[in-house]
Amino acid sequence: MNKDGRINAFTDLKVWQEGHSLVIDIYRITKDFPKEELYSLTNQMRRSAMSVTANIAEGFGRQGYKEKIQFYYLAHGSLTELKDQFLIARDIDYLADSEFVELDQKLVSVHRLLLGLIKKSKEILNSKI
Repeated sequence: MNKDGRINAFTDLKVWQEGHSLVIDIYRITKDFPKEELYSLTNQMRRSAMSVTANIAEGFGRQGYKEKIQFYYLAHGSLTELKDQFLIARDIDYLADSEFVELDQKLVSVHRLLLGLIKKSKEILNSKI
């Protein structure tokens, strides 16, 4: 962010920063999952989490707000997929309740920020029509 508070890069977005933190947590936690999960749940959780921040970054890089919003919605879908995977990991005892709560709180935070980004982007799009 520059001195006047303008966002210059996707890394300036609070939603990307929170999402990135969640990705790092997913990598940290899934490294302790059973080895037989390496190509299933471990991989899926990591890919879903990375997809959230990757789609935010790609959306940020698009020129038109219609395109931006499409990528932000893709990020939203990946975030929802990740929530499902959290529930599976918890229910098969790969995640302790405390880990689940911590991850879920971060996920909810990213979800709120992402919905805010989508809403603001829609407002900008509609003001240009």
